[in-house]
Amino acid sequence: MGRGRVELKRIENKINRQVTFAKRRNGILKKAFELSVLCDAEVALIIFSSRGKLYEFCSSSSILKTLERYQRCSSNASQASRSIKDNDETYQNYLKLKSRVEVLQQNQRNLLGLDLEPLSLKELDQLESQLEVSLKQVTSTKTQFMLDNLSDLQTKEEVLQEANRSLNRKMEENMAEIPQQLRWEAGDGHNIPYNRHIPITDGFYQPLECNPTFQIGSSSMKSFDHLTDPPPTVQNLLGYFPSWSFET
Repeated sequence: MGRGRVELKRIENKINRQVTFAKRRNGILKKAFELSVLCDAEVALIIFSSRGKLYEFCSSSSILKTLERYQRCSSNASQASRSIKDNDETYQNYLKLKSRVEVLQQNQRNLLGLDLEPLSLKELDQLESQLEVSLKQVTSTKTQFMLDNLSDLQTKEEVLQEANRSLNRKMEENMAEIPQQLRWEAGDGHNIPYNRHIPITDGFYQPLECNPTFQIGSSSMKSFDHLTDPPPTVQNLLGYFPSWSFET
């Protein structure tokens, strides 16, 4: 008569539980050894009893190397699964964005007056209202922009006028500091200052008309009566001195 099917649940009897653990532990260790030998597989087995006692089997030289290999493989597998999940989420986002772009492009065509045939009367009314609101906003923004530019130009005009007035005041102050002599010369070229030298002309000094062969003695001396006539009077250019003449 065959053995009946054992129900998989915790064995309440402590002795029976320990006996079952020992039998099945040895069996699973034997199976792990047979698997590593028959299939040339790297097998590592770790068992902790209910009392915390460790039982292990490793087909390689060190169980730590097998565990490190397991960690690398599990890490790569988790990264691959995470990458697949991220790719799936990215694709879903792409589909959402694509549909959103299509809706926006359709709205743009409708705002430009294209593809209006499929729209209903209510949708056309909404489109008209949207255009009116947009037109008001554009007009308001344009008006505000023009007012801002006008205010800036007025401010620049005031600054330039103030700079012009400042330059005029500086010019008047500089003109007030110019000496009287320079302003006189700049104002009337016919006026001559006192310290200017009078140019010597050919008519100021008259050469004496006499015989160059002068001889001493009363018998040979010629008369100089013609020299008694005074030379032409010279009037001072400024008019402060009377006329004078040469006397023999």
